[in-house]
Amino acid sequence: MKTFFNLPIMRGLRWQIFGTAAGGLLVAAIRALMGLEAFGPLLFTEPSWVVGALTGAIAFMFGVGALDDWLKMAAGEAVAEEHHDPPGWQKYFSVSYDHKVIGIQYTAASIILIGTGGLLALIFRTELSRAGLDFLSLQWYNTLMSLHGMIMIVSILVGIAGVMNYLVPMLLGARDMAFPRLNAFGFWVVVPASMLLLGSMALGGVDTGWTGYPPLSVRSPIGIQMFFVGVWVAGWSSILGSLNLLVTVLRLRARGMTSFKMPIFVWAAIAASIISLTATQLISLAFQMVVFERALGMPFFNPDLGGNPILFQHLFWFYSHPVVYVFVLPGLGIISELLPVFVRKPLFGYRWIAMSSLGIALVGFVVWAHHMFTSGMNEYLRVPFMYSTLLVAVPTGVKFFSWVATMWQGRIKVETPMLFVLGGIFVFLLGGLTGPPNATVSTDLHLHDTYFIVGHFHDTMFGGYVFPFFAALYYWFPKATGKRLNERLGKWHFWLMTPSVVGFTLLMMRIGLLGMRRRIADYDPALGFDFTHLLITIFGYLVFISVLIFLYNVYITIKRGEPATGNVWGSRSPEWQVPSPMPPHNYSAEMVVVGEPYDYGRPDAPPYVIFEKQESAQ
Repeated sequence: MKTFFNLPIMRGLRWQIFGTAAGGLLVAAIRALMGLEAFGPLLFTEPSWVVGALTGAIAFMFGVGALDDWLKMAAGEAVAEEHHDPPGWQKYFSVSYDHKVIGIQYTAASIILIGTGGLLALIFRTELSRAGLDFLSLQWYNTLMSLHGMIMIVSILVGIAGVMNYLVPMLLGARDMAFPRLNAFGFWVVVPASMLLLGSMALGGVDTGWTGYPPLSVRSPIGIQMFFVGVWVAGWSSILGSLNLLVTVLRLRARGMTSFKMPIFVWAAIAASIISLTATQLISLAFQMVVFERALGMPFFNPDLGGNPILFQHLFWFYSHPVVYVFVLPGLGIISELLPVFVRKPLFGYRWIAMSSLGIALVGFVVWAHHMFTSGMNEYLRVPFMYSTLLVAVPTGVKFFSWVATMWQGRIKVETPMLFVLGGIFVFLLGGLTGPPNATVSTDLHLHDTYFIVGHFHDTMFGGYVFPFFAALYYWFPKATGKRLNERLGKWHFWLMTPSVVGFTLLMMRIGLLGMRRRIADYDPALGFDFTHLLITIFGYLVFISVLIFLYNVYITIKRGEPATGNVWGSRSPEWQVPSPMPPHNYSAEMVVVGEPYDYGRPDAPPYVIFEKQESAQ
């Protein structure tokens, strides 16, 4: 126990508490000197909490050690070429510069956040399982519902970063990411951001929904400030991580790896990183402006003082719709990466799939206002955004037709990763087919703010991210640990999750069509929605149980799983051509690309990569 409390992560959390208190007290002292209120019913006043949140996040980064090397460089001290991680499990709670360790840190943090967001959802879904307020107040319902949405979004961004961090350098034949210290910084900044999001519950909660729209967010309790600052801090992880990935792809590819010989997942990672690098600033700016309006009285969104609340929605959705493609593009890349392995056929239309990822990313920047058809924006803007939104279906359809063509007449091996690939395709198709009604103005005016949107969005997220995420975990788990997850438990996980997800999303869309509004804590029992809400809640619990089965599978596999050190899946991908787990610096010899990445089922095809021993220096 003493060892655990001495870990860098625990030291960082202690520093965050100290930094928050120091920042809050500093502002309180300044306010006292100015003759203003220094303390309030929640200990500090709102400006003190905002500054304390920022100083606490910075203090965490000092305490955990993520800034140590940079501080030494700034002081003119020498920094070691090699960074030695602590032994065993302790390295995952410490600052590491190894992209594989950072990828696992991101992935574990994502699973923890998904579990947290899922628990919040089960609590308020239990409240909704019958009409009437049973055990949650309106404020607590709004807080749990709002935090569920944002925590899940952060968890998906963190999970995407984990998969990309772990895989991309190995797929490119690189030793590590281009900027290892920046990579570590990008992960560790997520921890104080998550603490701030959860800490909002202690400061009055959040009653705005995950979007934080003003004017409601301007009048909300202090907890909304922690919500905004937490997302603002987490945004640094997306921006810096995407910059790091793009430089890695541009500069560290193996010899012979031209653009159209890269693994298809790398193309998906490029497209997602372009969005993160160029759009994340907009949601940070929108939230920052609300923080300033509340703390400093700047009336950006107050129409009585010349502000415009619609401006917030434009800034917010310019990021928050493209971020959906940050969620799903890597997931679709995983599907495209794994299909040829389990079908034993070349990936059909490789170049079209690669370009479709970029097409989705680019078109995604001009569709944001379809979220605002009911907002009161100028009506003439609706039609161009309707057409641009429908246009996204074209590059997305390219992927679906390619997957079908790849599977056609293939020798499909239905193992657990492939099951989750197929489940992802099916559930994402449900999300895709229910998308056009939300894109066309006439139908969206009826469907907007109903449970139809909730069901559509959950289909898109489960099919585009959650199912591919689990496919990736089952597929690359032997590479990370040298042990293969139990197939029987994996199939239990899949067959419990899939019908439950399909069931609750279809039921959500059904009651949405009948008029059930989203983001409300209660409904009229005369509507007859009680049984449907009860079924949705039961399906939600079944999904949660299926994830517990996965976690149990991980636990017993690590404890006593059978070794799986070879090329478990018969893959042509470079990381499977070396023993598992992956060596510290990935490849001991230089990797050279000599063939095509997806020439499965062609006995005369050359290997995708070969390894050349480097000559020793004379």
